[in-house]
Amino acid sequence: MTTLARRLNAFDATMIVMGGIIGSGIFINPYVVARQVHSAPLILGAWTAGGVIALLGAFVYAELAAIRPEAGGQYAYLRDAYHPAAAFMYGWVLLLVIQSGGMAAVAVTFARYTIELTGIHAPDWTIATATLIVLTLINCLGVRSGSNAQSLLMVLKLLAIAMLLGAAFMFFGKSQLTMHPLIDHGGLLMRFAAAMTPVMFAYGGWQTATFMSGELVRPGRDLAIGLVVGVLGVIAIYVGVNVVCLMALGTNGLAATTTPASAVMRLAFGPRGGQLIALGIAISTLGFLSQGMLTAPRVYYAMAHDKLFFKAVARVHPTTRVPIVAIALQGAAAIVIALSGTYEQILGYVVSSDFLFFGLTGLAVFRFRGRNAAHPIGTVIFVLACWLVVAGTVVAAPLNSAIGYAILLAGLPAYWFWSRAKSAPTA
Repeated sequence: MTTLARRLNAFDATMIVMGGIIGSGIFINPYVVARQVHSAPLILGAWTAGGVIALLGAFVYAELAAIRPEAGGQYAYLRDAYHPAAAFMYGWVLLLVIQSGGMAAVAVTFARYTIELTGIHAPDWTIATATLIVLTLINCLGVRSGSNAQSLLMVLKLLAIAMLLGAAFMFFGKSQLTMHPLIDHGGLLMRFAAAMTPVMFAYGGWQTATFMSGELVRPGRDLAIGLVVGVLGVIAIYVGVNVVCLMALGTNGLAATTTPASAVMRLAFGPRGGQLIALGIAISTLGFLSQGMLTAPRVYYAMAHDKLFFKAVARVHPTTRVPIVAIALQGAAAIVIALSGTYEQILGYVVSSDFLFFGLTGLAVFRFRGRNAAHPIGTVIFVLACWLVVAGTVVAAPLNSAIGYAILLAGLPAYWFWSRAKSAPTA
């Protein structure tokens, strides 16, 4: 039986981690945070706090990668710590909601920026579909092909961000950034908590690198390096981008615009600057899509390998050594959601399910270490932060959360079906 090929190293892991985090959010979400807290210290504090939570999560997942270096990453951690049903439910909601819905939304965003930049006359769904098909084919050519495409797009993405950060030099001597003492008019804690929601959205995605454990040369070492270095790099980028936005626009100006990155670039370089950052955002969204197509299919492969999904999904091509059916399944699911136009609704279901599994995965460290072993306080903080996000999301959006959990629970009869088929005697 053909198995996955271990061809990726620590650099690849770092690029995958950063590519999974940085999409279009950092170019847009700063204004959402500014509208909630109206204070430069709190804006920067929110982005720093979000980075600390992501870094604590990276430490947790790095330890899990050393304990369980097999293919599937988070899927394997949940399976071995709790029960195959917990892992199946994660893969189920990943395919139907978290990954496919996110990829569909980002593909349409890429299509809209492409239409704006090129002026071509085509429906956004046709460009989104074509993009997903191309990325599916690239990843079917082999893990090195998919990883090289992802690394190239990540480097181009970093160049676009460097261009935005470089705009800071245009505002020295006339900076709008002020660190006035904070005056609390009431409800500060609730506003800061609301500001953390778009921040955590922007920091999400680092965990998907764990799906590639089965194709890293030294998964315990390479994945740990990739997680920690990648998240630290993103923290520096995100805080830096917000400093530049505050220097150029000030707190009030940042809150007043819905396109902060474009506003900064137009102030610094004129209309050409706006076009350049639009190109950068398009590249960033394409890089995010490439990363998703590279990583998520490894979870569906692991499910099928455990005989808890369609047998064909576990098929590995004998030449390219990648799970081609799993990759095609991910591409097809994202295309269907993009064509249906329901991706915006599906994104509303993501947070409650995603952070539920984050918290469960963090608790897996306690399961693997044993009841009497010492546990770092960072793991406790990470798990509690995940539960708080889940609770806050359920309170703020009870309907979306209920639909998300209904989709999740629909996986139980599916698990029962495949587990029965797995245990049934063969003739």
